Amino acid sequence: MRDEKVRRYGSPALRILAVAALYYGSARLGLLQHLVRGQITPLWPPTGLALAGLLFFGSRIWPGIALGAFLVNLSIGPSAAAVLAITAGNTAAPVCAYLMLRRAGFRRELDRLRDALALVFLGALGGMLVSSTVGAATLALSGALERGFRPAWSVWWTGDAMGVLVVTPFLLVLRRARWPVPADRARWAEAAALGVCTLGVTLLAVSVRNSPLLFLVFPCLIWAAFRFQPAGAAPCALAVSTLAVTAAAGEFGPFAGRDLFANMVTLQAFNGATALTALLMAAVITERNRTYEEIRRACTRLAEIVSGTEPRDR
Repeated sequence: MRDEKVRRYGSPALRILAVAALYYGSARLGLLQHLVRGQITPLWPPTGLALAGLLFFGSRIWPGIALGAFLVNLSIGPSAAAVLAITAGNTAAPVCAYLMLRRAGFRRELDRLRDALALVFLGALGGMLVSSTVGAATLALSGALERGFRPAWSVWWTGDAMGVLVVTPFLLVLRRARWPVPADRARWAEAAALGVCTLGVTLLAVSVRNSPLLFLVFPCLIWAAFRFQPAGAAPCALAVSTLAVTAAAGEFGPFAGRDLFANMVTLQAFNGATALTALLMAAVITERNRTYEEIRRACTRLAEIVSGTEPRDR
């Protein structure tokens, strides 16, 4: 009986603690690029990690999200009440996003166009309105904001949405990743070339001051989606968005000489277009390939049936 209880409750408890630890660790990384009051960042990885955890293990791991969010905000919150309110918002946002995605019939494989659209509009842009509104309003009511509600809200929403758009697809792909057997050298060489080109072009685009070169990254994203589907599109989108967030936080390149709200609008538009291009194209290509394979199998089966019904020579 005791062993049965350990197996029944031990595994969920370990998952909750693991989610809390990963949430806390990814939050400390995200805070390195904070823009408002040392706790609002344009890329908040914990939201993407939390949503991925919910998609993998279900809603039972929400205490891990709450625990991780509480520990993160405990040292940076203006007051105990504010910490509890922000923790509630940070927990409710991925849970709401998860429930909406489940209601929409979302599949973790990201192999359908509807799945990519649901992740973008329900999981990221829609679900993260909860945490950004609760968090920014809590800081405003506590008198902890110097720049006002709108800039804080825009950065908060951008950070949470970007966490879902770039981190969740990467984790969904990473969990299904398998080492190819046999390893195709040409395929690996193309993947390496794609990675080098993506990083090089993105670094160039975000380093030139007052020059609209950000669009140069989209051919790389199209290449990744067309040739590698989600397995290539998700890591490339994560790399591009991370470099863009770094540039926006440092206010260099195309983000130099602008106010905070203008930079957040530009960053949100760019990262949103990046995620849409990568995820939607990868989903369309994957869906096309699957349809082609189903048609091929159907034709093969039909040919076998026709061959079996043909009269034989006597």
